[in-house]
Amino acid sequence: MSQHAPHLEGHCDPRFTTVREAFAENFRARGELGAAVTVTLDGETVVDLWGGWADAARTRPWERETLVNVWSTSKGPTALCAHILADRGLLDFDAPVATYWPEFAAGGKESVLVRHLLSHRAGLAGLREPHTPAQLYDWELTVNRLAEQEPWWEPGSRSGYHALTYGFLVGEVVRRVSGLLPGAFLEREVTGPLGIDFTIGLPEKEAERAAELVHPPAAETSEQAAVFAQLAPVALAALANPLVGAAEANTPEWRAAEIPAANGHATARAVAALYGVFAGRGTYGGRQVLSPEAAERVREGQGGCRDLVLGAGFAHETEVGLGLWLSGSNGSYGPNPRAFGHDGFGGSCGLADPEAGVSLGYVMNRMGPHIADDPRKMTLIDALYSAL
Repeated sequence: MSQHAPHLEGHCDPRFTTVREAFAENFRARGELGAAVTVTLDGETVVDLWGGWADAARTRPWERETLVNVWSTSKGPTALCAHILADRGLLDFDAPVATYWPEFAAGGKESVLVRHLLSHRAGLAGLREPHTPAQLYDWELTVNRLAEQEPWWEPGSRSGYHALTYGFLVGEVVRRVSGLLPGAFLEREVTGPLGIDFTIGLPEKEAERAAELVHPPAAETSEQAAVFAQLAPVALAALANPLVGAAEANTPEWRAAEIPAANGHATARAVAALYGVFAGRGTYGGRQVLSPEAAERVREGQGGCRDLVLGAGFAHETEVGLGLWLSGSNGSYGPNPRAFGHDGFGGSCGLADPEAGVSLGYVMNRMGPHIADDPRKMTLIDALYSAL
């Protein structure tokens, strides 16, 4: 898949030349179409690069302000909403979800705790009844179905990746406590005041800035289909009910919806800034978003295990904190096992490492077949740490 690397725009501190080289190598050797990467160190932007094409036909260059759907990299900002409310004493992670959302107690879920939602341990990784993309775009319908459903497993006992349901579960608690959906809450509390270019969904007026997502090559897609064929019912419910991909994410309907686990739209700069709140122990851009204690709590491990949804795709145990994944022994977010972050379906990533003082945002439009640890992302992370 070798091709000429496009001209890269932006700036890169000489100390981080390895990151620029790795970014260029992703275009030459790993099929990158259009992408951007941003690194902050102690709150200062040291890498801000972009290049390639914003569309499959290669007619629109990827520009400084190009936005793209970042899939589950959206989960970090969604978790941030809950942590802000907890930091203010308005939300207790050890309280039953039904304290804030009484209807949620149905189906034997009266003892499910808020922390179980944040750590993918609520047993609601996917819906049991068929759910179409159009139904996914209906907030009330989706949260009502989740409230009525019985868990797939004993809540709190194991993690199972809540690929799409995470944002509705955490988001409905945010709405019950604050009166605002996560997108509006995040804009009011964080992205608006700090000027961060991230939205859940995409306002119609910003559509011309959006990159076109492109499906993985056919060979990679067939490998994914083979994996799907072997999935357990809970994994199929989590990953394929409904089955959504680039085709759905490029539509006005997807962009108009509120899907906090999967339809955040951002620049790499915005991802690095939001994960930079965690890397900066609650402070970014001179503004305190969280207390240091609350920022630390995000990576409070909830127990390692073979994830009930993703287990087939990982040879190792993983551990989720209260909203984000720990780097752990497999180094998903670099060599510090307590670094943390979140990947988006197809490749994007946000990373926070408070010990190193770094955050990273990586976004792209040519989706790979991976839910996590895309080779392009791992190459960038390795290059970042080699420069520290």
